[in-house]
Amino acid sequence: MRESSRLTRRSLLALTAAAPLAAAVPTSAAAAPDGNGSTGSTAATATARATGATRATDETGTTRSTGVIGGERLTRAGVQVQGATGLPGKLSARAWLLADHESGEVLASYRAHQRLAPASTLKMLFADTVLAKFGRTERYRVTDADLADVPAGSSLVGVKPGITYTVEQLWQGVFLRSGNDAVHVLARMNGGLAKTVAEMQARAVDLQALDTHVVSPDGFDHKGQLSSAYDLTLFGRHGLKDADFRAYCATRTADFPAGGRKKFQIQNTDRLLSGAYGVKPYPGLIGVKNGYTSNAGNTFTGAATRGGRTLIVTVMHPTSGYNAVYEETAALLDWGFSTAGSARAVGTLVEPLSEGGASAAPSRKAVVAAAGPPGAAAGGTSAWRLAEGGVVAAALLAGGAYALRRRLAGRAGSRPTG
Repeated sequence: MRESSRLTRRSLLALTAAAPLAAAVPTSAAAAPDGNGSTGSTAATATARATGATRATDETGTTRSTGVIGGERLTRAGVQVQGATGLPGKLSARAWLLADHESGEVLASYRAHQRLAPASTLKMLFADTVLAKFGRTERYRVTDADLADVPAGSSLVGVKPGITYTVEQLWQGVFLRSGNDAVHVLARMNGGLAKTVAEMQARAVDLQALDTHVVSPDGFDHKGQLSSAYDLTLFGRHGLKDADFRAYCATRTADFPAGGRKKFQIQNTDRLLSGAYGVKPYPGLIGVKNGYTSNAGNTFTGAATRGGRTLIVTVMHPTSGYNAVYEETAALLDWGFSTAGSARAVGTLVEPLSEGGASAAPSRKAVVAAAGPPGAAAGGTSAWRLAEGGVVAAALLAGGAYALRRRLAGRAGSRPTG
């Protein structure tokens, strides 16, 4: 990871920079005087303007970006849209966002930064964090210990102890069947739940997904595990840059090992891809991930291409209809494609810090939320200490306490189906 500029302590607070990305800084253009004669990154300045952020100089003389990640309009109440009309009139989701996949322009949104339970859509962040670490053909023999902490009531693909799987097969289990058993095996291969949770939280910070707090890698219901329509869209957009990620989420069926030479077929639970349960397959759909638990309700991030243009949508917690999350996603995609170039951006999907993205300082509330559960900074805890190490500590504690919380909470839980 290249370092092209040095972050101050105040910048670290603004980014809630977590190790192992605490040392990571934007790989932006070389520092150059801006229009006010201050020294700052030309690329960062351009991105700050696009996000609705402003430039400010703190007491140390450092110029930095301030404002809301993605743009101020994304925090306003009500539907945000400009330059186009005719949005679907029966959207029941508690939050949603539609964006141009290539440019990152947010074309319309509703409560984009509202923090809600993500269910299995959080697996997009898991995949974006872990997928590149193992080759598709690597083989792993599963043990009982690998599956010991899979929450009762989880969606499962059917991973069994004593069977050897390829990494490709395990990822097919994650993407197609949303298998928490496959997630836990891959997390163990990655060094364990605590390490994986910490890395996912660090990746979220790098992606500037500061509404997200990771407790478990599988997205299952846990107190404090939250994300937002904005953050889930960031995860989907960044994940789709990886060819393997993109291929897995577009796969409709695959053969999965059953022991010996036996196999069974698994199908993708994304109904806009498969056309199952009365949902019409969406033309040009390229993924990415659905989710459901009884607590979170339905969540979905989907991307589709039409006429050379790719749009990405996240819909969270619709209140009407068994297939509403897919129907409302399809309606938003239809609207987005039909508006062509008339809809003007109301915000933007920011770029990762490690890939040159400029930062917009979150509110103190967002800093505390990213660092851990409510109360993490209570009692006058230094905000600087949160930036210097609290985020990783919270992530590690969350992962380390995962099994204990599950046992204390009992085996009842929610029943995710995707």
